[in-house]
Amino acid sequence: MKPRTPTKKAAPSPLWPMRINKYLAQKGLSTRRGADALVTKGQVLINGKKAALGDMVNEKDAVIVKNSPTAHDFKYIAFYKPKGIITHSPQGNEVDIKQYLSKNKQLRDLFPIGRLDKASHGLLILTNDGRITDRLLSPEKIHEKEYTVETVQRLRPSFKEHMEKGVRLEDSMTKPCKVQIMGENTFRIILTEGKKHQIRRMVSAMHNEVADIKRIRIMNIKLGNMKPGETRTIAGNERKQFLESLGLIA
Repeated sequence: MKPRTPTKKAAPSPLWPMRINKYLAQKGLSTRRGADALVTKGQVLINGKKAALGDMVNEKDAVIVKNSPTAHDFKYIAFYKPKGIITHSPQGNEVDIKQYLSKNKQLRDLFPIGRLDKASHGLLILTNDGRITDRLLSPEKIHEKEYTVETVQRLRPSFKEHMEKGVRLEDSMTKPCKVQIMGENTFRIILTEGKKHQIRRMVSAMHNEVADIKRIRIMNIKLGNMKPGETRTIAGNERKQFLESLGLIA
């Protein structure tokens, strides 16, 4: 008998049609939430007609975003998020970051990259450049984020060693990280991943409790001496190094 020729599997086809917000996010023009805002403002056209929330796009459709920023219009802002501000899914009377930023005309059209929970404070990057969302937040990427942490109880002598090796959480193991002990109940930690409430869960697994978390660095962007609520423009060599690290400029 002749050997059986393996049947070739057909290549998976793209998921068309797709929602307009997903399409714009994949094209790097915005985040999905930012895309919804562009649609609501009437800035998105599908085959010459204004798009509506939830519209579907086919592969050959002509999609135009009016007044979309060019590389020269992209803004990158370092923002010191105060405690009490929600960066995702506010509940009830909670103040979310969009409400907070809407008070400043220069920040209204920007969105935060990533999250920082309500009780935490420190550095967030605000931008109108949707291209950097996946490049910065994807689990496959390795970008450092640095925090100072205060705990309720004193740190155990073995704290640094166990934290740096990785901590077993309820559903996963954390990646190795860098820890510097600053005092009896304070330490710095550098992570290259971003699991939900990761530092709080890691400290809890080490039989302690977090009293305060402050993010002081994202990649080469540092919080420095900024105060809660303050912003500063990321420009010059700092901006160039940031975008080079994300693969957006050579």
